[in-house]
Amino acid sequence: MQIGPYQLKGQVILAPMAGVSDRPFRELASRFGASLAVSEMVSVNPQLKNTRKSMLRQRHTSEAGLRSVQIVGTEPEEMATGARYNVAQGAQIIDINMGCPAKKVCRQAAGSALLRDEKKVADILSSVVKAVDVPVMLKIRTGWSIEERNAVTIARIAESEGIKMLAVHGRTRACAFRGEAEYETIARVKQSVNIPIVANGDIDGPAKARSVLDFTKADGVMIGRAAQGNPWLIRDIHHFLQRGKVLTAPSVIQITDVMREHMQDIHSFYGEYAGVRIARKHLGWYCKYLPGGQKLKSLFNCSNVVSEQMNLLTQYVKDYNEKSMGLAA
Repeated sequence: MQIGPYQLKGQVILAPMAGVSDRPFRELASRFGASLAVSEMVSVNPQLKNTRKSMLRQRHTSEAGLRSVQIVGTEPEEMATGARYNVAQGAQIIDINMGCPAKKVCRQAAGSALLRDEKKVADILSSVVKAVDVPVMLKIRTGWSIEERNAVTIARIAESEGIKMLAVHGRTRACAFRGEAEYETIARVKQSVNIPIVANGDIDGPAKARSVLDFTKADGVMIGRAAQGNPWLIRDIHHFLQRGKVLTAPSVIQITDVMREHMQDIHSFYGEYAGVRIARKHLGWYCKYLPGGQKLKSLFNCSNVVSEQMNLLTQYVKDYNEKSMGLAA
């Protein structure tokens, strides 16, 4: 896939997920084969610009891989200003959020709420594209509701306003994350425009990725919730799409090694107090793939200091190895 001057090395993109796709997770996803890892959404509201959360999300300069930053807002000029600011902070790609279904975002007429106002969509896209000299991509849903699906119209607007890549989640805003994603609309979008189209929604394995690409003719897939605690999914899909072969699932030791590295990166990035608490949810997701993981998750959720989290993982690995050796004997 090509986005502006950048040739992506594969067809798998990590979705922007608020509270999830922070820098430690994006860098992990890139290591596992994501050709692009999009940041958590950053509000362009000037009143939120200097909050701790926004400032952490806007630290891009030392990040490995292509730096793609998603911005969210409601007004064309504010979005343009936010795009310029993030480019100055090191963003190489700007991604515009018109797909978030969260009520607190939609109540501000941002995210997927914008899909109901096609003129404002055009105004925002035009303003942002003109404001920066980096490629601009767009993330949308299929529409506000099943009765108001307008993704094809939005896609045509996006192409005409200079958007370089479009990601489409196969649900409406009203659907949130309920039910199954549908890909018929994504297929119609792909037929309607000439810019690269990325399919998103319920892609949870290599075979599913291949079938979605075959059905929609999209140029790539975007992986979100299914990669939480499972960065190997990105690796597996990338390998399968490139070579048609299924890789062996990671061992318990491989999982715990990555957990340790990820935990250390989180602690380093956020500091001990916030890092320990943010690490809990990521560690909990990994635990789904470990024997006895539910108990380990409960222990992590009670941990309050870095050393405690590290010791819990060390003890888990020690117990697992001893149990494995006993079974082998």
